[in-house]
Amino acid sequence: MTTSTTSLTAESTAALFSRLREANLAWSAVYPGESGERQPVHTVYGGAHLFKADTARKMGGVALRFFEEYFPNPVTFARALGLRGAERLPSTGEEIAALVAAVAADPAAARKVSEPAWMAHQVYARVVEKLTREPVEDFRIDYEDGYGNRPDAEEDSHAIAAAEEVALGMEAGTLPPFIGIRIKTFSEELRPRSVRTLDHFVTTLAKRSGGKLPQNFVITLPKVVIPEQVETLAGLLALLEAKNGLAAGSLKLEIMVETTQSIVDARGQAALPALVRAAGGRCTGAHFGTYDYTAGYNITAAYQGMTHSSCDFAKHMMKVALAGTGVALSDGATNVMPIPRHKGSPEKRLTPEQVLENRTVVHAASRLHFDQARHSLIEGYYQGWDLHPAQLPTRYAAVYAFFLESLDAASVRLKNFVEKAAQATLVGDVFDDAATGQGLLNYFLRGMSSGALTVDEACATGLTLDEFRTRSFVKILAGRTK
Repeated sequence: MTTSTTSLTAESTAALFSRLREANLAWSAVYPGESGERQPVHTVYGGAHLFKADTARKMGGVALRFFEEYFPNPVTFARALGLRGAERLPSTGEEIAALVAAVAADPAAARKVSEPAWMAHQVYARVVEKLTREPVEDFRIDYEDGYGNRPDAEEDSHAIAAAEEVALGMEAGTLPPFIGIRIKTFSEELRPRSVRTLDHFVTTLAKRSGGKLPQNFVITLPKVVIPEQVETLAGLLALLEAKNGLAAGSLKLEIMVETTQSIVDARGQAALPALVRAAGGRCTGAHFGTYDYTAGYNITAAYQGMTHSSCDFAKHMMKVALAGTGVALSDGATNVMPIPRHKGSPEKRLTPEQVLENRTVVHAASRLHFDQARHSLIEGYYQGWDLHPAQLPTRYAAVYAFFLESLDAASVRLKNFVEKAAQATLVGDVFDDAATGQGLLNYFLRGMSSGALTVDEACATGLTLDEFRTRSFVKILAGRTK
């Protein structure tokens, strides 16, 4: 028996490769990877009736005063939150003061003596800096659960007033880097009110700002259950752009996953891909709503919370459905607020027992928030909701500790990875693990954008700031092999 030695020719494979190319390109269009843009570490929700142009700045002031009162030094903060190794830190006043002074004087030397002390100092100092410089990363002006149902005239006035405040904030430079509004759901009962608020807000904002939108402006649609709700919002946004002279596609939206139907649809299929497609390219994020979801799941109130197994399942489904699409994911909120139980005043001083009870309550709620934010980070959710200024210190503490704990190992990995990858490319070897390199790069990009890592710490990897600014591992390799 003879075996053909005829080689495959371009002509014989052309049709096969043409179909494969079309399929590859179609797949890449759906799964382009992470957007590479900055993602906020949280979204702070507040009622629209309370929003002012300087709300974010005022929240920072409240958070700082709270922080200084209940966490007067790094050791107290570390022990209250349970930072790694905090149990080995001193507990008496004189010992704490001496340790804080030593670490502040020479952090590098102190780290060799006590890693927990160094960590406590670094997290504490970076939280203070963040609360002073940029206390809120993302704010959502809320017309839904945080606002309630009000007479039409009242909600109309709040839609117009909030839009005017956003325009003032744009002029004054007081808005957070991300901002938007949450309208009511598009159920038949609430859709008319929701659309009316959306129209009033966008039209007023465009008029007052001269046709400009704030940076990273987004409209949040809650309780999404069917693609037609998202499709309708996308269509309305196109109409509002045309009406107000806004650039086509400039109004973005995000969806809220608050029902089981947002996870699995009536046909038993994953619902999220269809919901995102219905946005026509406008969907930038999907936010998980912990308490509506667990309530709809028949979890009793006592056990509703971010770490319930039903929430983990839903968030894993969100990850599987939307990984690689460029749609940012956010976890929900901790609804136990770190608020003192007793209120004092110059006329009514608190008793020592009341002071102690306040401290105990605040520390316990802060630890809960810290632990739940850390749970989200471990699960790959780098964003969550915050509901009160007192949650800002623990949100940033959780993020900063998470990144700092992995800094040394990640630095070595990225440095070695870039060197080996660049060398392989330089000598003509095939290098196809760019996703791993991009993942390492994203760690540093997220760390720097949140304030968890400094530029110097990131550049210790051997990459330059300009290379980090490309936000692309492939571009970095291309630049190093020219």
